[in-house]
Amino acid sequence: MSFNLSCIVREAGRQYPEKAVALHANGTLTFRELDELSDRFAAGLQDAGVVPGNSVALQLPNLPEFLIAYFGILKAGAVVVPMNVLLKAPEVEFYLANSGAQVFITFAMFADEALKGAEQASVHKIYVVGSTDFTESVMPFSELVNRPSGPVFEPRSPMDTAVIIYTSGTTGTPKGAELTHFQLYMNSDIPGRIFGVEEDDIVIVAVPLFHVFGLSSILNIVVRFGATMVLLPRFDSTAVLQSIMKYRATIFEGVPTMYVDLLSQSDFDDYDLSSLRVAISGGAAIPAEVLEEFERRVGVVILEGYGLSEAASTATFNQSAAERKAYSVGKPIWGTEAAIWDKTNQPLPSGNDNVGEIVIRGYNVMKGYHGRPDADAEAFTGEWFHTGDLGYVDDEGFFFIVDRKKELIIRGGYNVYPREIEEVLYTHPAIFEAAVLGMADPRVGEEVMAFVSLRIGATATPSEIIDYVKERVAAYKYPRRVEIRDVLPKGSTGKILKTELKADLNEPD
Repeated sequence: MSFNLSCIVREAGRQYPEKAVALHANGTLTFRELDELSDRFAAGLQDAGVVPGNSVALQLPNLPEFLIAYFGILKAGAVVVPMNVLLKAPEVEFYLANSGAQVFITFAMFADEALKGAEQASVHKIYVVGSTDFTESVMPFSELVNRPSGPVFEPRSPMDTAVIIYTSGTTGTPKGAELTHFQLYMNSDIPGRIFGVEEDDIVIVAVPLFHVFGLSSILNIVVRFGATMVLLPRFDSTAVLQSIMKYRATIFEGVPTMYVDLLSQSDFDDYDLSSLRVAISGGAAIPAEVLEEFERRVGVVILEGYGLSEAASTATFNQSAAERKAYSVGKPIWGTEAAIWDKTNQPLPSGNDNVGEIVIRGYNVMKGYHGRPDADAEAFTGEWFHTGDLGYVDDEGFFFIVDRKKELIIRGGYNVYPREIEEVLYTHPAIFEAAVLGMADPRVGEEVMAFVSLRIGATATPSEIIDYVKERVAAYKYPRRVEIRDVLPKGSTGKILKTELKADLNEPD
């Protein structure tokens, strides 16, 4: 049996040929155009020597060219390796070398670092979007799409790898999660049905498409169900608000910090956001204060889900506004099982006193880490994948995330969950963003520390913040040190980078 994920764009091209798949700064891309241009791109890759199973690295922001290249790589039977546009040369080298990429597609704005990394990795077939400076080995993106081509559709097995998506590498070097054609198709079909995506939906795409959230939970779903996406090359609060109003968008998907940024806009209430029928949050746990404020001011429910790169993006989800439970990440999606295990890999009963590691199994769990059988052995117990996230399940089967296993602070023998303290910090009227982590302490082992940034025009001192939290949590939990910063470091999706904050403390991760 053969199956290629790119069938979703082929079928959409037939069913909605003149409908817009993407609205972008320079116009509109229709489903027919995407199907035809990705055929040309696939043929161009074949002319460049790419054969089924080869890896092709894709380092682009949210542009039409990303869509064309993504589906073109799949049509050619090759493996897509999405890469963050902000990677530095040594990181680019690692991704290219580790994935065995034969071809590299990048963006002119980031070409300096990209080309240095490619040279070190000995990748000599490089195509650049938006550049006019070319050499024998660095060619324009248009070189791959300038030849007419009939349909290209290399047959693949459902269990062949379609995408290698790299984890953030919180410890050691990043690991490449191998996701199959079947897994990614199912993770577009099942979640898309859960929140009822239809062809008349208009989805704001501010999450980077090179991230598993943007790739699997937005791009693939939009194409699978014939909806339309509004491509924003990077997240900008004003651009998001203007786009929702201009295009009468019906769905917004974002990470928690995006919701924080949107709500912080002084003119937020001046925008007509009434076209939104659903908002979706993923990538990290959303603070309760942020969820409540957004729902109150916009009048739309935020459905929170949970997943990770190794689960093709989605593992649990709040099924609908009627079935959702606030502050929960929902229940396992169809075809997926989740459980809470203790340190001896034994299942724990329901209840918020029974916090353990979340483990999952199902069709959406990756094949394994690319070239890392050692990491596979550590991550899997049989078919069960250890997520590294701590949580509990209630009597109704709703899962709640408490924290990352590696972020757990053990202070004087007591467990302190950073997220719990962050939730309190977010209720402080002066605090804009917060991150809590542990710092080494000779007396109690680990001490609780908080990094915060303040709302525009707000004032607060570290001692005031400490006292505020001290009044609201048990004595062993409140931060003994608070550092106020202008901004907190963030990754490409807007997620706060605790690893950078920890590095500032001169402590190993």
